[in-house]
Amino acid sequence: MGVLAVVAKRLDALVGPGVMLLFPLYASLRAIESPSMLDDQQWLTYWIIYSFITLFELSFWKVLAWLPFWTYMKLLFCMWLVLPMFNGAAYLYENYIRQYIVKFGGKMMINSSSNNNYTEDQIKLLQMLSLDARKSVVQFVDKYGWDAVDRAIKAAEKETKKH
Repeated sequence: MGVLAVVAKRLDALVGPGVMLLFPLYASLRAIESPSMLDDQQWLTYWIIYSFITLFELSFWKVLAWLPFWTYMKLLFCMWLVLPMFNGAAYLYENYIRQYIVKFGGKMMINSSSNNNYTEDQIKLLQMLSLDARKSVVQFVDKYGWDAVDRAIKAAEKETKKH
């Protein structure tokens, strides 16, 4: 068996720890240090979902052992949760988990105190950005306000229409 065959067969064991543990660990540490709470939502949600996946695996390991593609499905799902281009954990939180928190949590505060200044649309806009871009936009907003961001977006739209 060649090296490529071994790598292909054990891709989940080679890539999995980096995707499911190392990158989220690094991103979580950066989220702790960032002033915005939006990235905290992404990574706290990721760790909650990852914990549920691990509990599921521990509970049903005998059944999962019979599913040959389980490890690859788990890897792909965790990649969707983790990768900044998808922000799957934030998506799941906004579209599924949050409604249960609001429903069963009563008057639980969904947004942190630093996010109370932002509308739902502004929060969604910030969540679409990478961590570094989000941090820069939040600092810009704190300094100049959302009106300046709106003006910059409109100016950029005008420029794109010219070309």
